[in-house]
This record gives sequence, C-alpha cells and structure tokens, in this order.
Amino acid sequence: MAPAAAASGSGSSRARSDGSSGSSSSSASAPPPSWLPTPALDHALSGITAGAIATVCMQPLDLIKTQFQVRTARAPRSGTAAPPAWQRWTGVGVGRDMLAAWRAIVRADGWPGLYRGLGANVVGNSASWGLYFLWYTMLKEYMAHAADGADAKVLTPGQHLLAASESGAATALLTNPIWVVKTRMFTTSRSAASASSATAAPVATASGSSSAPRAPVAYRGLAHGLRDIWRHEGVRGLYKGAGLALVGVSNGAIQFVAYEELKKWRSAVARRRGATGAEGELVKLSNAEYIVLSGVAKLFAIGLTYPYQVVRSRIQNHATAHIYPDIPTCIRRTYAQEGLRAFYKGLGPNAVRIVPGTCVTFVVYENMSWALRGAAERRSSAAPPIDVAIQQ
Repeated sequence: MAPAAAASGSGSSRARSDGSSGSSSSSASAPPPSWLPTPALDHALSGITAGAIATVCMQPLDLIKTQFQVRTARAPRSGTAAPPAWQRWTGVGVGRDMLAAWRAIVRADGWPGLYRGLGANVVGNSASWGLYFLWYTMLKEYMAHAADGADAKVLTPGQHLLAASESGAATALLTNPIWVVKTRMFTTSRSAASASSATAAPVATASGSSSAPRAPVAYRGLAHGLRDIWRHEGVRGLYKGAGLALVGVSNGAIQFVAYEELKKWRSAVARRRGATGAEGELVKLSNAEYIVLSGVAKLFAIGLTYPYQVVRSRIQNHATAHIYPDIPTCIRRTYAQEGLRAFYKGLGPNAVRIVPGTCVTFVVYENMSWALRGAAERRSSAAPPIDVAIQQ
C-alpha cells in the first residue's frame, strides 16, 4: 500500500523537470504546466493509472505473499529436523515454496483463483496511489512556497519525510477498509468457503450471544465484503489493523526520503555530465535509472518495516481473529510460537513482487506524468495570448 514518489520519462535525452515528476525540489517560482486544473491532480491521475496497471500485473505474487504472511506454524520443537540456518536466512527454497503455493491455488480454484480479490486490490492500490500523490504533491508545493512571495525552495529530507508521513497517514485511514476486505479475500478460497457456507453463521445461545466465532466468508467482491463486515463487525471490523497501518506509514516515508535523495544525487551527476538544468533542480533521468533508484529505495524501506505487515495481515485475517485479537497479543503469540523468523514470513515473495511491481508502477506513473505535462505545454503554446484574444 505504500506508494513511492517518482520522476521519470521514457526519453533518452535529459531535460529540466521543474518538479513536475512528483517533486517540489525545483527552485523555479512558477509551477509546471498541468493538463488538469492543478499539477497535484495530474499526479493523482498518474498515480491511479500506475496503481491499477501494476496491481493487475503483480496480482498473483501479491496473493501468494499475503497467504504466506497469515500462515501460522509453531517453531520446530527440540529434536526435530529444521532447515540449515544459512538456508532459512538466505531465502533458498523461496522459489520452491512460491511455485507450490501457485500450484495449490490453481488446483483448488483454477487459474481464476490467482486473481481472486483483484477488484478490491485494484481499487485499494489505485485509491492509495492517487490520494497519496495528490496530498504529497500539495504538501510539497506548500512547503516549497511557505515563505510569503518567495520562490520555490529545495526541500530538505526532513520536509520530504513530513510530507510523506502526513500523506501516508491520511491515505492509510481512508483506505484501511479496502485492505481488510482484500486480505480476507486473499486468504479464503471461494470453493472451500462455499462448501462451509452452511456453517457460516454463529450458533446463537438462549441469551442471544453466539457460542462460536463466525466462520470465514468468501466475499463475492469489494462491496459484498464491506457490507458483510459492517453488518457483523461494525466500524471496528472495517478498521482492524488501522493502528499498524499508521505504523506502516514509516515504510512509505522512508522510501520517499531515500528516493528523493537518490534523485538529487543522480541529477547532480547528470548535470556534471552536461545535462540541462540549474543547480538544485532535478533533471529528467532515464526509465532504467528511475527503476533502479525506486527499487533500491523500496527494498531499503521494506527491510526496515516488514514485520508490521505480517502482524497487520494476521490481525485482519478473519480465520485467525480469535487467536490474535489485538496487536500486543499478536506480537507475543507469534514470537512465542514461531520465533523471530515469523515476522519476516513472505519477505521472499514480497521482495520478488516488489521489485518488478515498483518498476511497473514507476514507469507507468512517470510516462503518464510527462505525457500530461507535454499535453499541457502543447495546449498552452497553441492558445493565443490573452491580450490578443481580447482584441479579437
């Protein structure tokens, strides 16, 4: 869910960006041209498009990653065989486990099973990227022009961190219900849940209370999931894991700061090699450079913040809600029963997914952003000057 700021285009030549690609680092006082009423809306539209396309491309790996995260297993008892430490920590066998999970899903639900929950996932990611870029761009523009009448200034890492954190917190709160539905759809097989639909309702006692937790329900889609959670669990059900989602804002914030600083570094290198652009301004890098920069920033951030994702997935998973009723209990029981490794379950599939996923997202986002800006520039150059239009 953590979006990443970007600034890239498809051209091989380098040009001034003037902060158009998700950055307010430009020193120019005039904002870049925008196709929509404001640059922030351009970035929001680009984020929505990038989120949708990347989600469709990465859906099967995202599904497998989520299933790995919620899978519970006790740590090996003394005297039982366990994989060598080097194999556990280097991730050897991840490919085998992913392939086995892939085959199990196809065997249970067919090939469409790999795209179960796609609707909720697309809506969640598109909304998250769109809202994130909207607020992130607006906050950076405000910070860059905070001084009355002053030209836009270069933002510091601390300002990028603040803008990313505020944007991430707002986005996390607004989209949390979508992620609850997505997690439950990813962790329930439609065929298995349909077979147990007769026992889905809890058994009521004379006092009107239920004697057993309600069995997991296979949601038909996002709307069905939201209605079902609202009806049976209320607002608390829709916002399960919201506290952890706010903790997870640190993932996006760290990624954005790392990415912005890497962009500054690469822009400085490009200027020394003859690229056009004033000191302190970002320049348009190649798609390959933005892929590398965004991938490095994302891997750095996810390595620091991954455990919270495991805890959040387990809390949001309906099947284990009675085992992990709250965050402290989930952390204690996970550590006691499965050890430290449990907090990094699914890291291999997530890393495999996140690198190509980030590449797809950034390439789509940047090309969309530059296309919108190019269209705005052409529209502006084609329009007659205001004074000429008035005289006519």
